[in-house]
Amino acid sequence: MFCGSCMRDNAVAAGLRKRGLDVALVPLYTPIRTEEEDVSIDQVFFGGINVYLQEKIPLFRWLPEFLDRWLDNPKLIRRVASRAMSVDAKQLGGMTLSMVRGEHGHQRKEVHRLVHWLKHDMKPDLVCLTNLLVGGSVPAIRRELPGVPILVTLQGDDVFLDELVDPWRSEVLAEMRQLAREVDGFIVFNDFYRRRMAELLDIPEKKFRRTALGVEEDHFVTVARERTENPKSAEAPRVIGYFARLCPEKGFDTMVDAFLDLAARPGFEEVEFHCGGWLSEKDRAFYDSQVEKIDQRGLSPRFHPVGSPDMAGKVDFFRDLDVFSVPARFVEPKGIYALEAMACGVPVIATDHGAFPEMIEASGGGELVPKEDPKALADALANLLSDRENRERLGKAGHDWVVSECGREAMARTTGEVFGEFLALAEKSA
Repeated sequence: MFCGSCMRDNAVAAGLRKRGLDVALVPLYTPIRTEEEDVSIDQVFFGGINVYLQEKIPLFRWLPEFLDRWLDNPKLIRRVASRAMSVDAKQLGGMTLSMVRGEHGHQRKEVHRLVHWLKHDMKPDLVCLTNLLVGGSVPAIRRELPGVPILVTLQGDDVFLDELVDPWRSEVLAEMRQLAREVDGFIVFNDFYRRRMAELLDIPEKKFRRTALGVEEDHFVTVARERTENPKSAEAPRVIGYFARLCPEKGFDTMVDAFLDLAARPGFEEVEFHCGGWLSEKDRAFYDSQVEKIDQRGLSPRFHPVGSPDMAGKVDFFRDLDVFSVPARFVEPKGIYALEAMACGVPVIATDHGAFPEMIEASGGGELVPKEDPKALADALANLLSDRENRERLGKAGHDWVVSECGREAMARTTGEVFGEFLALAEKSA
């Protein structure tokens, strides 16, 4: 799986380095997987294998350091993580609670290892965690690195939290609220998510800072240029596209139902549906049921799944599209896939909640439809596919916005400004 948070964090770290900041990107649980050059260090803290074993088997909480190093070896973790497996948040309540409890949980040894490394080897001026679910070490960092600002980027904590079942959800949320009080500041990408997380975690809004969310625009601008210089012929089949995790949360079934509706309408007898993205084992039966619906309607020749390709494959995917949509039913905090489509000059149809209303309003690069409404989505797709001038207008607006406001430079600049603010405050209070 190419994780959107990993790709964003890797791009920000690379961009900050380009601006002259000394930044270390430190993987937790697993080595990161990104479509760009990996700029993270070759170590993993809170290694996923070790964390799981320490939760399930008390003996592993007392393993000597050399065995811990073996279990946390990035090559071993990559090998295990590359196998097909099912990860369901509903089954991870106990381990999640233990992790947010930090030194009071079953992974206390991992907390001590990370904090010792920070204090004696890294010696940072500022620490930024990329979500609060890994914030169990915050109290120990605060104690052992006094005066060092601690920031947290919020980019999906609520999504995982909402998948937990009680009593785990309530207990994890209570711990997260306690941790939030010890954090100096929080980074978000839009005002919607600031409001949502301020209420959920009981955080004063003055603690929030907003930075740009972006993509590596260089990969996609050539597609936008090609679309302008060599537009499709009027006779070519129209193509709708979806590229995200193939799961209910992202609304893949809504997209399939919209395609079935659209394909039955006069004038859309040749419309094609292209899709790509990561498929987890827990969602395989769901995905197969959606493909079966397409098969039963005799539309398999017009359905083109591309799997989870690398960056070159993703660029090729966007090159063929006329309209893009991921009709997410869950509250999307980021929506990087929509930015990628816009960067390619492809108009976007998004659901009218989460990060999307702000994104569509700011960019002018698409339209909004109600969530879980296949007919409304099919109507919007039909309207855009029938109006080439509007498609081109929306595509250009989205492309121009992403290039000017949502590239790696914008991410690095705005993040660097936030880091600089908190470093200056720390220096003043020292």
